[in-house]
Amino acid sequence: MCTRYSLTKGQAAILALIKAMKDNTGRANLASTIYPDGVAPVVRQTDKGTELIKMRWGFPKPAIFKGGGYVVNVRNVKSGFWKPWLKPEQRCLVPVTSFCEFTDKLDPRTKRKTATWFALSEKRPIFFFAGIWREWTGTRGTKADPVTGGHLLYSFLTTDPNRDVNPVHSKAMPVVLTEPEEWETWLTAPTERALKLHRPLENGLLKIVLTGEQKDAA
Repeated sequence: MCTRYSLTKGQAAILALIKAMKDNTGRANLASTIYPDGVAPVVRQTDKGTELIKMRWGFPKPAIFKGGGYVVNVRNVKSGFWKPWLKPEQRCLVPVTSFCEFTDKLDPRTKRKTATWFALSEKRPIFFFAGIWREWTGTRGTKADPVTGGHLLYSFLTTDPNRDVNPVHSKAMPVVLTEPEEWETWLTAPTERALKLHRPLENGLLKIVLTGEQKDAA
């Protein structure tokens, strides 16, 4: 399960790729690590065109689940819980330069799982996770800095790991979209067609660019 990723390219680089008609992020700071409940840029389609906007990472849990935390990864797209958010108007693209998966096995020296960062290359070009978004009202943020009111929330899809990720983390990987046609399909196509993108990335496209570090500041 991917619970952290980085975005070390700025708004201009994102806009150059997706040619958004509106940039409503204000000043979107670069981030060596984005954690659940963090605020980050996403791309969504509106009735006025493509928009770059900030949202907060993590959907509220279904009511049947108790305890804290958020749903940051979406695996079972056949679940009725996710159905309303898989419509074109609720889908989004999450810009990423690298993402972290932890090893299945503990490091015999540290007795901990090892953080392993994946990117398309050492230069860390931008790609996108296939995301969803929703409006929500309540309190988010930390106890020291709570934010109460209306929020825009996002999460992103995961799927089976490809051969690049599987030796490190055998449970899942994010749905990675690297081509403009895929971005357009995810934002605008009917749900049945868009969900054909719910699959592992082609083998050989991801590279391990960092290991053992909690942040990828490259």
